[in-house]
Amino acid sequence: MAVGGYRDYFKVLGVERKASLDEIKNAFRRLARKFHPDVNPGDQDAEERFKEINEAYEVLSDPLKKRKYEQFGKYWNQSTGVGSGLDGFDIDFGRYTNFDDFVKDLLGRFVSGRGMEGFSQSYNSSGTQYRRPANLDVHITLKISFAEAFAGTQRSLFVNDEQVEVRIPRGVVNGTRLRVKEKGNLQPGKGRRGNILINLEVGNHKVWQLDGVQLKAELPVSYDELLLGSIVTAMTPDGETQLTIPPRTLPGSSLRLKGKGWPLKNSRGDLILALSLRFPASLSSTEIALFNKLKETSLFDPRKEWINSARL
Repeated sequence: MAVGGYRDYFKVLGVERKASLDEIKNAFRRLARKFHPDVNPGDQDAEERFKEINEAYEVLSDPLKKRKYEQFGKYWNQSTGVGSGLDGFDIDFGRYTNFDDFVKDLLGRFVSGRGMEGFSQSYNSSGTQYRRPANLDVHITLKISFAEAFAGTQRSLFVNDEQVEVRIPRGVVNGTRLRVKEKGNLQPGKGRRGNILINLEVGNHKVWQLDGVQLKAELPVSYDELLLGSIVTAMTPDGETQLTIPPRTLPGSSLRLKGKGWPLKNSRGDLILALSLRFPASLSSTEIALFNKLKETSLFDPRKEWINSARL
């Protein structure tokens, strides 16, 4: 597009000469994405085209430069006394975590009339100039259900307009951190890409509780099941099972079911069921009569030993 050193910036961006600033912006965004070096690695023609697009946008987005360009044509540089600002200029893409940040910053700097001089550098304590390394990692907090944590699941994430499939293994717990390599932010012009760092938040469950990787729950039982012993139906994460409660089991006692607990790396933990005594909401007249009869005939004094031990 350059003839004798002159570039038709309107043609470079593919806009009419009467195009508005918004139309110029939109054309720049579309072309910059198309010819960006990260999208066309090793393509020298695309790189040159990308420089032309940036140069054209710098001029046409600045009202003063645009007016000079329209007035003096190929001699506009001489009329302003300054160059285009991009020929021979090495853009520090490393300071951006993704391409959107680069475009937003570039748009803001050109529209404000500051050009590229706002690209700051960093200095160490001795005054030596250096480039601040870009943090390319993407940090995400992902909430999953208790059931998904138990069985494992798969989620689709969208990072920089790219769909990334993440496999969550079974047996993860709250606070587990996962890393998806080289799917994070891309450092323009460098070819480096960060990781996705995922912090998992596991939702609560109405019955099951996790203490570390120890799976626990309360098992409701009646007084007669504790006193006389019984075989009861209980739930595990795998489904129903039959449990034997020995006679005269105390409330709060626990039963351990081996291999029925939380998934571990190559095995399953144990499930702890704490026996929780529940009383009926109401008693029939027959039940009340039987309890009264038991009270009258029972010789058991639950506080006898306690009273003797409490004496000073």
